[in-house]
Amino acid sequence: MKKFALIGAAGYIAPRHMKAIKDTGNDLVAAFDPYDGVGIMDSHFPNADFFTEFERFDRHIDKLRRQGNPIDYVSICSPNYLHDAHIRFGLKSGCDVICEKPLVLNPWNIDSLVEIEKETGKKIYTILQLRLHPSIIALREKVKNSPKDKVFNVDLKYITSRGKWYHRSWKGEIQKSGGIATNIGVHFFDMLTWIFGDVKENNVIRHTDDLAEGHLVLEKANVNWFLSIDYNQIPEDVRLQGKRTFRTLNMEGEEIEFSDGFTELHTHSYQNILEGVGFGVIETKKAIEIVSEIRKKKG
Repeated sequence: MKKFALIGAAGYIAPRHMKAIKDTGNDLVAAFDPYDGVGIMDSHFPNADFFTEFERFDRHIDKLRRQGNPIDYVSICSPNYLHDAHIRFGLKSGCDVICEKPLVLNPWNIDSLVEIEKETGKKIYTILQLRLHPSIIALREKVKNSPKDKVFNVDLKYITSRGKWYHRSWKGEIQKSGGIATNIGVHFFDMLTWIFGDVKENNVIRHTDDLAEGHLVLEKANVNWFLSIDYNQIPEDVRLQGKRTFRTLNMEGEEIEFSDGFTELHTHSYQNILEGVGFGVIETKKAIEIVSEIRKKKG
């Protein structure tokens, strides 16, 4: 049984990490979040120590290490702009790290993390769950088995509506979240390069606080992409079903369905990491480069 600590326990994605830790037969022994609304922990690890001050959390993790009862993994679900610092904390505390996407906001941060990995002998893993989705795996195989000179035409649209709170939170600040393309789109860009290869061109059509749109030329695909948090962008027939999220991936007129099957992918990710075959820091670089370039072209 491995011992985990969690940074960002009150975050939206934190319950999936708690569930993954529990489902893989491990223990969450300490958690931190400046916000104390973390009752969800009772459903998973009611006996975990909890801190609202990072300094006390830091001291506790250090105390456990000095007592010969060290933490094995630090899981990070904090705001995007803090990932880099929290990853370094985990490594320097003698732990391997599991960090939510985006791993960092800027490509040059990745190089620094690689150096710290070497210095500490510890590993950084990230969650790229779309690479584990059966429909996406099947699509990648289809592309790999296509003629070498085949270039696919792809349309990706993802709309996940958010309320007014979004722009009042850290997610609405581009310096903290990286903007729409980073905050809700980075894993889609990872998926696209994983399937269709490296970027040749990265063109941005629109990039506002609520939406981003552009065109990617990849080795094996021309991709039109659209991302939005505006409820009104969701097709009317979908809204009439009471849904607030819409995602579609169309390749050569064929709809690739991957809306379902997400619930267990964090657990699958943790299983891979614990077996030593998780996605490492370098795996994230292409997508981070894409969203960083999109951010530069914001206008």
